[in-house]
Amino acid sequence: MKNQPLREIFDKVRHVVTEPEWALARPLIEEIRQLKAERDALILAHNYQHPLIFFGVADLSGDSLGLARQASQVDAQTIVMCGVHFMAETAKLLNPDRQVLIPDDQAGCSLADAITAEDVEALRERYPGVPVVTYVNTSAAVKAASDICCTSSNAIEIVEALASDQVLLIPDRHLADYVSNHSEVEILTWEGGCVVHEEFRASEIDALRVDHPDICVIAHPECHAEVQASADMVGSTSQLIDWVGNHRPDKVAMITECTMSDNVASHFPKTEFIQPCSLCPYMRRITLEKIRDCLRDGSGEVEIDEAIADQARLSVTRMLEVS
Repeated sequence: MKNQPLREIFDKVRHVVTEPEWALARPLIEEIRQLKAERDALILAHNYQHPLIFFGVADLSGDSLGLARQASQVDAQTIVMCGVHFMAETAKLLNPDRQVLIPDDQAGCSLADAITAEDVEALRERYPGVPVVTYVNTSAAVKAASDICCTSSNAIEIVEALASDQVLLIPDRHLADYVSNHSEVEILTWEGGCVVHEEFRASEIDALRVDHPDICVIAHPECHAEVQASADMVGSTSQLIDWVGNHRPDKVAMITECTMSDNVASHFPKTEFIQPCSLCPYMRRITLEKIRDCLRDGSGEVEIDEAIADQARLSVTRMLEVS
């Protein structure tokens, strides 16, 4: 667990947080630390969370599935998911005997909202016998109606492991396009999309390269196909971070939720991060005040119907057995 001195935390966020902002946040961070100890709680923060949350109060940080997997390996009575609702559900699926809290239960996701379990059943009727691979960015009910889950980092591996000529990969059409371009399997999909990544355009990438001829552009596979084609590398959030760590470019544009660049920049001070910015409105619903409140009151507890949880967990564990 992270338990750094507060001054060290400010050193990590001072490139995006002013002294007055830090002065306001510091008492909340101290209160949250105390409440964590009292409740035997573990705070998970997604890569898209604000630096004050990411560095200030989180014990574990990373992408959605990585967080849930890490949490299952650490002893704590309560898990607080600083992310969106499907992430809290996934944490509950992999940690069924623990209390899982989300600071704002209205922190949703456009991808999770794009498809229902009934939609999956309709797809099965339309494409009988075709295996259904569901992105983890979906509700537990959709996971339960599917055969196996995937992440943006292992989607190609999961699809090819099924040894099927056709695969339904839902709900993100851009991730499906990415997999289709890197696999011989015929990919059928759904018209879902991420409100953050769909904002980016190839014209923005072209403009970046004009203004910064030496820039490296790395993009998430939830972006439009033309944005992916304009990038030097395409990968999941964890793969984007690893790429920066391995290549240490002088300048980089991470074409994903722009808060992530604020967090990654702290680890690579010699790299200049320049990019068009798109913020996730759902991630922004998680604040220090709401984290404090849910720890203090035990509010925002995540519950999943047992029958749905059993089937959804099966889809997730099948994925983990492959990748």
